[in-house]
Amino acid sequence: MKNLVMTPAVGLEEQPLNIFLKTLRRYYDDEILLLLGKEDYKLKKLADNFKCVVKEISTHKHSIQMMRYKFFSDFLKKKKYNNIFFCDARDIYFQSDPFKYEYNSAINFFSEGRFIKDCKINSNWINKTYGSETLNEFKNKEIICFGTILANQENMVKYLDEMNFMVKKYPYKKRLKYLLTFRRDKNGRGCDQAYGTYLVYKNYFKNFKIHSNSLGPIATVYYLKNIIFNKDSNLINEKNQPYNVVHQYDKRWFEFEKNFKIFTKT
Repeated sequence: MKNLVMTPAVGLEEQPLNIFLKTLRRYYDDEILLLLGKEDYKLKKLADNFKCVVKEISTHKHSIQMMRYKFFSDFLKKKKYNNIFFCDARDIYFQSDPFKYEYNSAINFFSEGRFIKDCKINSNWINKTYGSETLNEFKNKEIICFGTILANQENMVKYLDEMNFMVKKYPYKKRLKYLLTFRRDKNGRGCDQAYGTYLVYKNYFKNFKIHSNSLGPIATVYYLKNIIFNKDSNLINEKNQPYNVVHQYDKRWFEFEKNFKIFTKT
């Protein structure tokens, strides 16, 4: 069976998606699934150029963060794949095939290398969804990035369905001014990080692993201690091995710009 890389790309700018697809296709020949909106004409052309499967949806780009779980689950329940990589698209590029690593667990998560208590954003998301008691329970746990997950099909569908349930059961508690005016509270964007944190640290999965940010195959660079490139402009981990996937490079653009441009120009 084939592997699958799946990502939401509704309303994205063309350049980051081009970088995502161009670098991925250097190393990977199996299927890519993109969620796109009806009016994403340029992105659909890009998807066609890189031989992607497109699922067209009617969800606004501000809502896709929470809606993606149901869309992906519905898609996977009609298909069969070996392993699946679920990821963001806007801020990722590839240095190798994301599946080319000795994954011994049914579902794999990737640490950001920092404790929840040391990040105001992640702490706020947990507090505003599950409450202060749960935040206190998890505060000494490492932040896990839920913009990159690799699993077999059974566990990926379980993850997606559990996340979709959490989205409905524990909505982000908006600030009063947004409740009164029925507006979107931007501080709640990304609060699905809290749902994933809850699922992992409450042991919803029997066979999982949390991979090190500094030693593993995926770099989530916002909190990454050492930004080091080799002679080929690959970001390398503390084993001096190139990461397979680089995430959040835009958060450290000053350190990435030179090597990023060299790596992605061809």
